[in-house]
Amino acid sequence: MLLNKIPDQIKRIAIIFWSSILLACALNLFLIPGNIFGSGLNGIAQLISSLLVKITGINIDTGYFIFLLNVPVGILGWLKVGKSFTYYSVLTVLLTTILAIVIPVIHLTSNPLMSALFGGVITGAGVGYALKFGFSTGGMYIIAVVLNKTTGKSIGSLMMITNMIIILTAGVYFSWQSALYTIISNYAMTRVVDGIHTSHQKLTAFVVTKHAETIIPEIKNSLIRGVTVLQSSGGYSDSKNQTLMIVLTRYELYKFKQIIEQTDPTAFINFVNTADVAGNFADEKQQDEIKNKLSN
Repeated sequence: MLLNKIPDQIKRIAIIFWSSILLACALNLFLIPGNIFGSGLNGIAQLISSLLVKITGINIDTGYFIFLLNVPVGILGWLKVGKSFTYYSVLTVLLTTILAIVIPVIHLTSNPLMSALFGGVITGAGVGYALKFGFSTGGMYIIAVVLNKTTGKSIGSLMMITNMIIILTAGVYFSWQSALYTIISNYAMTRVVDGIHTSHQKLTAFVVTKHAETIIPEIKNSLIRGVTVLQSSGGYSDSKNQTLMIVLTRYELYKFKQIIEQTDPTAFINFVNTADVAGNFADEKQQDEIKNKLSN
């Protein structure tokens, strides 16, 4: 496939542009005109901008607040999460900020339900594709990852608390109808993100290949995952080969596909959903510890 020949760097840059355009369009074409608030720091930025207009009459574009709120978050992510993850996330935030300022606020529909649904779906697509390619759209996601790594607290719980604060503030200072439509928008966003990328779901990959000796070291070193080797043969060709069984998370799926494509483009891969695992399955923290030991 032509897409497989595109360098990873170019793919990520393209996804940054795509995600930023989706997020800015969701804000300025649906959420802001419909008086509906997004989730995380984007929603907080909307609240600050709207409250400033309501209380003082001063109108400052939401994009500026998105940038200001993400500056300390970006520094925190750089120090605690990882340079690559934070670098691409910050680029997404910067481009989203610029586009949110440049793209005018347009009322495409007067129906708040349509604004909530389309705003949520488009935002979810922007966030989901960013996560799928190994970075985020900034904001609360970076904070949540930092807290999860340092304290083990649930990322979902933190996001839920943040969104509840946004919803309650929207209800108190604007209208409860606005708050209710914000809930619908956030739900739609969550469903789309889950459909595109779910980092906590696990799957089992069966790779049929004649180059197991090349693939296995790459998987062990890049993903820190164990590999079970099964001797097999083709039922049609009767040629001898190996079937590799690897359990991984959906978060690792993109990197895994890259490894297979680079080491054996002719390999056959079958992905099977895995309900649960028991035994030695390293989480992100354990993987980082193993990588540090290997590098020392």
